Amino acid sequence: MYAVQSPNRRHTIPGSAGAYALASALKRHGVEVIFGQSIPAALFVVAPEFGIRQIGYRTENAGAAMADAYARVSHKVPVVTGQNGPAATLLVAGLAEALKASIPVVAIVQDVHRKQVDKNAFQELDHLELFKGAAKWIRRVSEADRIDDYVDMAFTAAASGRPGPAVLIVPIDMFVETGVEGDKRRASLGTYPLDRSVADPAAVAKAADLLAGARAPLVIAGGGVHSSDAAQALAALQEMASLPVATTVMGKGGVDETHSLSIGVVGYFMGPRGRTRHLRGLITEADVVLLVGNRANQNGTDSWSLYPPGAHYIHIDVDGQEIGRNYEAGTRLVGDARLTLEALTDALSTRDLSARRAAREGLEEIIATGHEAFEAEVAATLDLDQSPLRPERLMRDLDGLLTPESIVVTDASYSSVWVANYLTARAAGQRFITPRGLAGLGWGLPYAIGAKIARPAAPVFCLVGDGGFAHVWSELETARRMRTPVVVAVLNNEILGYEKHAEKTLFEDYSDACDFQPVDHAAIARACGCEGSRIERAGDFRPALEAALAAPTVTVLDVVTDAKAYPPVTMFEGKAILES
Repeated sequence: MYAVQSPNRRHTIPGSAGAYALASALKRHGVEVIFGQSIPAALFVVAPEFGIRQIGYRTENAGAAMADAYARVSHKVPVVTGQNGPAATLLVAGLAEALKASIPVVAIVQDVHRKQVDKNAFQELDHLELFKGAAKWIRRVSEADRIDDYVDMAFTAAASGRPGPAVLIVPIDMFVETGVEGDKRRASLGTYPLDRSVADPAAVAKAADLLAGARAPLVIAGGGVHSSDAAQALAALQEMASLPVATTVMGKGGVDETHSLSIGVVGYFMGPRGRTRHLRGLITEADVVLLVGNRANQNGTDSWSLYPPGAHYIHIDVDGQEIGRNYEAGTRLVGDARLTLEALTDALSTRDLSARRAAREGLEEIIATGHEAFEAEVAATLDLDQSPLRPERLMRDLDGLLTPESIVVTDASYSSVWVANYLTARAAGQRFITPRGLAGLGWGLPYAIGAKIARPAAPVFCLVGDGGFAHVWSELETARRMRTPVVVAVLNNEILGYEKHAEKTLFEDYSDACDFQPVDHAAIARACGCEGSRIERAGDFRPALEAALAAPTVTVLDVVTDAKAYPPVTMFEGKAILES
């Protein structure tokens, strides 16, 4: 029997059942919520006795995304569940994003009865094979007495080393099997990074020498800065060593973007009206580049054309296999980003930094001038008062309302790019959460729900396109039922924007599926019991946004936007066909 039980429980599940063993183990790891619909039912029946709340999603893919965002904001290892068969298959997309983005998630998947394996039982599927490409660790519990052991293994796998999803498959009969011996373990493994390690001191010393003596050093920080909770360490390095810092989309918020040495987000959207367009030379002309938790992937490097080929690369990453993958690392710093940045800052404090300090004023002037040129370009080329609305206008209004405590989440595609370019991180560690691991559509609203559950007091704003939002309309009811008041702005341009513009750029034509019929997303919100407003004039957006951020309810702002508006993606530069 387990110590934590309600005297008023009405169910018939014995206190020595496997469901109690599993719930007890989850509680030991600090689990407060489980993202799950109805399966495993026995687990959800007993979970409240351990103070664990069920977050009942409508679809498994959305539930996995909620868990992902919850982890990114809370630094706790989340739990998501699913039934065997089709429900399990719907977890794959969300877990695959978490795998590529290095986010820990423990997925508990109910399986068929142990005596019915390989008998074509209802919804039987080979889950061990199913999750191979979407998780770093997959196991099936064979004995109920080992539930504690396997739960610990799952949390350890998810939170240690390079974080990622762990899948624990539990047969349905195990939840009600009695006489289960539990409470054998005491460790709490529910936060990440679980085990921090620091890079080789000799390599750190070499990196310090290189940065101190470089002609034009540069730091480019990726999402690993947030996973390691290393933003303050990066900010300290930036200030002490007078180093210019750029970030990837996932790294946005790794430094305060109002800092005089903060370049902004760099990558494949440094075309016309890009915030960092006029600062490209700081990247291409760097001679020593420090990559921090940065995968140097295609989008972040503008198809590997942005980063300088002749530079010396210092690469910090917890995963040694990631170091030097796309840019050969002359100095490998394998370790936790926070500890290694702190060690590097300490090492630099003993170096002669006179060259860095002497160059600082000139660097600050270059960065300020580049940002001013961006603002002037936007002002000279766009009518921000037009209707249908320009997304840049929405971002300007939103940016004026954000605080360092605000959390902004987006869907993939254009939404991520609008936010990366036109919003400002006002503190090191401010969170902008984007699905850039695999960049699939339909993550925005679930991300908002997960973020709000992780940090209920924080204002949460979600930007989505009408194409991506259509994947997850149903989760509006979830947000209302779970009492997670988030604000969702839908860029309603009645097209699949990125796809249509890319096809026109590549082929001077586009496929039929790129155009949508009109949809009233505000009416959908109201049908789900949420607030919904349709915005058709630029001057109406900010007042509606202010009201929505102050409201205790879920609000959808359905914003009619210009179908010809596209963000500063470099492949679109000079393409006159996009204006037609």
